[in-house]
Amino acid sequence: MRTRRFRQFLAIDWSGAAGERHAGIALAVCDERGGPPVLVERGRKWSRAEVLAILRDLPADTLVGMDLGIALPFADCGAYFPGWADGPADAKALWAIIDQICAGDPHHGAASLVDHPDLSPFFRRHGGREGAKFRCDGAEHGKGRFRVTEHAQAAQGCKPYSNFNLVGAAQVGKSSLTGMRVLHALSGAVPVWPIDPLPATGSVIVEIYTALAAREAGRSVGRSKMRDHAALAHALAAFGSPPAAGHGAVDDHSSDALLTAAWLRHVAQDPTRWQPEGLTPQIARTEGWTFGVV
Repeated sequence: MRTRRFRQFLAIDWSGAAGERHAGIALAVCDERGGPPVLVERGRKWSRAEVLAILRDLPADTLVGMDLGIALPFADCGAYFPGWADGPADAKALWAIIDQICAGDPHHGAASLVDHPDLSPFFRRHGGREGAKFRCDGAEHGKGRFRVTEHAQAAQGCKPYSNFNLVGAAQVGKSSLTGMRVLHALSGAVPVWPIDPLPATGSVIVEIYTALAAREAGRSVGRSKMRDHAALAHALAAFGSPPAAGHGAVDDHSSDALLTAAWLRHVAQDPTRWQPEGLTPQIARTEGWTFGVV
């Protein structure tokens, strides 16, 4: 496989929380020339609508990493929502039906999906409400259903959680569902790999897992979050990056975005990252993949 030459690398730490603006959203960018990653700031908390506007107007040849799941598990049960007659057959149809059900939810929220009478049994929700269909038949653990890429994450030493999990600090479900609404709103303006093929030119969006970048920088899974610039600078050096501007404390959303932007630049030319062993055409179409997981 011939690898792409990207000019810019944008990492987005995402949030699925309710409301318009979120402290949990952070954007960082770096370019191909090797300078330090820089936070993209607007003087206030980001909204999902503002991030969508940026994605619609990307500079040429930008590799965008979004810290969310771009689809739900499919391969384990042969469907996203087994037994639901209206179940979508692939990731883009999944995005469309999520957006349709949640059309009345402001700020690209997804509360209506998890309250849907046919779909709520598939989710683990607050108050100890684990839906009867949260685990696929024969599930070996209580984390819920995994995509193939999440099994591969675990094999690399990470600790993934199911995109059907909406509870706890490790929950990724809300971020993923709101992110899928944003991807649907892009209407194909930017390819989303591997659901879309990697184009020869232009910008591309990929799913990222910030803990993977931290782990490849030499940090353990339990110490993946960095809250001071000294620790961040040490991690950035592992990817040949100068330190980011600033001293003292830094919030972990910003440090996640800064480190992962530099990591994207560091690994984007590695063809093995674009050809993971478990990625089949069917998995690409239905579940997608986490970029960097091999």
